[in-house]
Amino acid sequence: MAGSKDDATSSDILEAADKLTDIDKMKEALDRLCHEEEIVNEELNSLLEHQSLLENKMFALHKMLPNLHVLDSDAKQLSTMISFTSTLAENVSSKVRQLDVAKSHVSDSIQRVEDVLDLKFCTDGVQSALQNEDYEKAAGHVHRFLSLDENVLRMAGDASEGSPLDTSFKMLHEAEEKLKTIVRNKFDASVHSGDVASVERFFKIFPLLRLHEEGLTKFGKYLAAQFSEPVGKTLSENLKITDDDKRSNILFADVITTMFERIARIVETHQPLVETFYGPGKLDIILMLLQKECDRQARTTIKEFRKRRDFDYKVQQVQQSMLFSKSSNEKLDFKQLDVLLSELVLLNTRAELYIRFMKKRSLNDIDVGIQDVELKKEKHAIVERNFNNCDLSRLMQDLIGNYILMEEYFMREMVLKAVSMDLAEENSLYSSMVDDSFFIVKKSVRRAISSSSVDGVCAMLNHACTILEQDFRETLYSKLRPGFPSGFDFSQAYNLMQSSFQQGKLSSDTEKAKTVFLITLNNAEASCDYIKSLHNSLEAEVAQLFRQCSEQNKAKLEVSILYLAAVNHC
Repeated sequence: MAGSKDDATSSDILEAADKLTDIDKMKEALDRLCHEEEIVNEELNSLLEHQSLLENKMFALHKMLPNLHVLDSDAKQLSTMISFTSTLAENVSSKVRQLDVAKSHVSDSIQRVEDVLDLKFCTDGVQSALQNEDYEKAAGHVHRFLSLDENVLRMAGDASEGSPLDTSFKMLHEAEEKLKTIVRNKFDASVHSGDVASVERFFKIFPLLRLHEEGLTKFGKYLAAQFSEPVGKTLSENLKITDDDKRSNILFADVITTMFERIARIVETHQPLVETFYGPGKLDIILMLLQKECDRQARTTIKEFRKRRDFDYKVQQVQQSMLFSKSSNEKLDFKQLDVLLSELVLLNTRAELYIRFMKKRSLNDIDVGIQDVELKKEKHAIVERNFNNCDLSRLMQDLIGNYILMEEYFMREMVLKAVSMDLAEENSLYSSMVDDSFFIVKKSVRRAISSSSVDGVCAMLNHACTILEQDFRETLYSKLRPGFPSGFDFSQAYNLMQSSFQQGKLSSDTEKAKTVFLITLNNAEASCDYIKSLHNSLEAEVAQLFRQCSEQNKAKLEVSILYLAAVNHC
């Protein structure tokens, strides 16, 4: 293409040159022709350089020509064979597909025949079983009937009105309704008569009749009644206990613990029964019915607790005492208050343990019975919400709120009492207020921790920090504020006090003031050590007892404990 194009161009230039008369244009045309000649020469040289290579390739192609003819023949033969094989395979596969369709039709026909035979067997069997009062067998026949596709059977056979198939359907539907009525009535009668074996017998029949929810609801109400009466009886008996009895201080904790234990035994005993006959994922219906009865009994128990312990009056007294300064004879008996606080904590501890047990059983049952991730999350949220908002939880939250108020009052008043009764024994470097005050603080905080209430623990840690930062610190600071009553530095003052103790020279007011100052200084140092020790012990205790709580609650506890450690730097 390039050569022909160059030839055409040269020809055009030559034709144009013949017509030229101007010498300059002739020279320009000559230059172009010379340039084109050079290009043509270069192309010729390039072709000549590749001549041997091209000749070799042409020779190789000539040698391959016979083989190419053979390959062409073989390829055509192979194409023919492949085409034949493809046609054969298509014919065979179409026959196989036809066989599969025929097999499917045969299987469907056999299934329809078996279903019709099952229908006849169920029709005959359910009537006989009902006459013999063999309700389990009758329910089995009805269950088999309900598992059949009635619409398919009606389409497959003669199901016109009056036909044997239609008659079987009517008889089985009537038997189904009749059996449902019998099972309901028999279950209710068994519950009324207290026949445990019959109750469980008819409970097992409900799922065969596709009455899962109704069966679980009835059984849940029955189980709730099983602990309702005994708990009420236990409460009545415990209310007769006099104050002299050694367990009178925790009688309400005993009552509510008895109820929780009864419920736990009921769940452990009957959970396998529910899972076997109703399948996993159904236990939450029964647990919520048990919880409703538990809420009712808890309301009664807490009401009696408030009444017998004069709880509301004592809460009111504490509130007034914290608002207004009262004389000592108007204040609460701190020994009684200490006992009341311990019972409050015990009530909440048992309730928290019970609620954790119920949540765990319900959540584990859901995990086994439900595979869908989103549905499982939804069910988990419902369980958490139901137990967190149940009446028992609300009652305990109300009690814990009052407990925090009373425990704060108890701790502050007892610390102030320890400060007011401060005493330094002879030859002692410390006074009694440090040991006594920190004993009270540690007791109150550890009692709050034993309640298993995260909010209660955080509140009491904050109150303890406030008391130590304000009341206790101010007591120490007020004695240190005037400074040491001499010009000595602390080291000299300490040596002076030691020698004074050894020589028994502490008679003058100045020497007593010096002693008070140095003892207070020692008290401050000892208090720092107490706070550090208290922080470490409480941190370990909280980490152990609340290791299963949520990350949010762990963060709240961590902040409160760090606040206690920060008191040392105030």
